[in-house]
Amino acid sequence: MKFIYLIGVRLYELAVRIAALWNPKARKWVAGRKAIWSKLDNWKREEKTLYWFHCASLGEFEQGRPIIEGLKSTEDCQVVLTFFSPSGYEIRSNYDLADLVIYLPLERKSHVTRFLDAIAPDAVFFVKYEFWAQFIFEAKKRGAKLYSVAAVFREKQIFFKRYGGFMRSVLQCFDKIFTQDEKSHRLLNGIGIQSIVAGDTRYDRVLSNAEKVEGIPLIENFVGDSSVLVVGSSWKADDEVILPFINHPDFDWKIIIAPHEIHENRIVELQKQITKSVVRYSQMNTSDGAATVLIIDNIGMLMNVYQYATIAYVGGGFGTGLHNILEPASFNVPVVFGNQHEKFFEAKLFMDAGIGFEVANAADFEQCLKELMDKFEAKKVAEYMQKHQGATQRILEHV
Repeated sequence: MKFIYLIGVRLYELAVRIAALWNPKARKWVAGRKAIWSKLDNWKREEKTLYWFHCASLGEFEQGRPIIEGLKSTEDCQVVLTFFSPSGYEIRSNYDLADLVIYLPLERKSHVTRFLDAIAPDAVFFVKYEFWAQFIFEAKKRGAKLYSVAAVFREKQIFFKRYGGFMRSVLQCFDKIFTQDEKSHRLLNGIGIQSIVAGDTRYDRVLSNAEKVEGIPLIENFVGDSSVLVVGSSWKADDEVILPFINHPDFDWKIIIAPHEIHENRIVELQKQITKSVVRYSQMNTSDGAATVLIIDNIGMLMNVYQYATIAYVGGGFGTGLHNILEPASFNVPVVFGNQHEKFFEAKLFMDAGIGFEVANAADFEQCLKELMDKFEAKKVAEYMQKHQGATQRILEHV
């Protein structure tokens, strides 16, 4: 099984290199790894505790971030942060609490040895997904403490297959595994691996952000006293579901749309499909309160925009990958999303709690919005979010 794993890693690398010939994301994946060793050579390992955090992408970073902040606030330490994906690295390459941010080197024995020689971690945190066997085995051999945090497991994963012994041996290297949910805990227990149900650190992160949020005067002027539908991180598939109702003349709410892609063609196409008066945030002035629809045409503002929502719709639930539904909920807002969310178990938790609502098409969306507009108690969201906070502290107490 180890041989198959190593072959699989090499084949994946080859596939990405081939894809880089035409795929921009794959090209960034390849190009970014060329700078790893020069960055390591120009970086200095100090005589203090060093924590290495590995995150596949941006979502995993947001789960590891509260732990990094907790460690940095209580001790003088170094943090090395690695990413597998360009979507995480490019956005957080300048994260100020990390002493070094680089791509994860390719999993070859010489690369693993050189990387661990350079950073010499005292403790290693793998966040949620990805268990790179050679890095884990070598770090364990060197005496580093190994932690898996915000982990989620599913029955179909190789760890729980009859032939999954090699990957089970990877999990056995961890000093502690902190799962997000009870189901993952039970699955691990079934294969003889101990774990601790700590919860999802993202709840701590979004609730902390919500407490510190500042108002946005231009948007406050736009909103006035109206109820507001905020559409976050939407794709074209989401447009097909939400726009028929948004365009209906009887829907008199203010609407704020933050599309996932903000290039000019996408914004222009979206504007053409909206039959009501539209203004872009980049072109707003204090007289734009009369407009009905506001399009956010920048990156980084969406989290703060959710403070104005009465109801939120979060995009990506029709195949591209559901975006962050915890952010609007941190402002006590019910959340609507597409029905393809199997890999995002927080969506099911939201639905079970009666604060999240899936829709399959435009008719579903219209019915869902009308029901929420008729009656919904924001305190239900507040109670749920408060109940699920505290994962960061539980993890730090063990670490």
